[in-house]
Amino acid sequence: MAAATPQAVRAQIARGKPDLIYLIVGDDDAETSRLAADLSGLVEDELRAFNLERLYAGEKGGTPASIVQAARTLPMAGTMGGRRVVIVLRAERIFKPKRRGGSKAQEKESDAAEDLEAQEPPDAEQLDAYVRKPEPLTTLVLMAADVDRSRKLYKSLQKHATIVECWGLRVGKDARVDLRQVARQAEVLVKHAVTEAGQQIDPAAARLIAERAGTDISTLRGDVSRLLLYAAGKERIDLKDVQEVVSAETAQDDWAVTNAIGRGDTAEALRQLGLAMESGGVPYMILGQLGFFVRERLPGTDIRRVPAAVEAIFRTDLDLKSSGGDPRVLLERLVVELCRR
Repeated sequence: MAAATPQAVRAQIARGKPDLIYLIVGDDDAETSRLAADLSGLVEDELRAFNLERLYAGEKGGTPASIVQAARTLPMAGTMGGRRVVIVLRAERIFKPKRRGGSKAQEKESDAAEDLEAQEPPDAEQLDAYVRKPEPLTTLVLMAADVDRSRKLYKSLQKHATIVECWGLRVGKDARVDLRQVARQAEVLVKHAVTEAGQQIDPAAARLIAERAGTDISTLRGDVSRLLLYAAGKERIDLKDVQEVVSAETAQDDWAVTNAIGRGDTAEALRQLGLAMESGGVPYMILGQLGFFVRERLPGTDIRRVPAAVEAIFRTDLDLKSSGGDPRVLLERLVVELCRR
């Protein structure tokens, strides 16, 4: 099957005629997250507890065999018929496991080295068989930060699935970059975001924020979000507004939220969570990081806090899967609970 753009997939969703298997690959977390949410919308709200399932590859319940079992489960019928949607997050654990004999330098090049420690799953063949003969009443969505295109499973997906590349301002991961073209594209995105917010922006201001981002879509989205917050209420955003925003230090410590939780510093943990969300952080990835903290770090600091923390993690995961509230509010509630001693 041919590759598709996010816009093409959304057109399929609007028609109610999705493909059976999607591989969504790329580093544009905001776009991939929105696309997964759009595909989740194929399931009627009242049936989400039965027909919508999210799995984390590499974790318990996220093995290839478990993915196939979830995809083969028949959906519960509703007023619009029945369709099951199974979303597999962090699928790079299946598509790009650590190679045997690779050098340490090569291993460090991975964007998620800690996620690629396992060799190719022994039951990967079952998932490959499913790809070649999928369940007609299920839409399987595999979301990966990157893939090893030489593997058998990826080659099967090329033939039988729809592959959606989401590399932000780049055409592809390894595509040659025309910086002038990228800057023009980034400038268009800035103007579009400002217009959607009901404001206008001077050309020089849009150009500066686009040039700062380079080819990094996450930097662009984060700076635009901060700019709109800073200039809220202004009819026209000028160069001075952008200079105030982009001159600020924007680098984030990936573990700032969990470090603050470890200290029991609720205010700082909530502040860092807000910064992460405003910078384009994906709720499910933040939840996964908090889950790692509870499993691996918390027992070594205060074992008494673990049972309640585990229960809070599972409850938040369920609420996110069932659209049980605004993701940011759910994560803020979780952070407050995890900070309690």
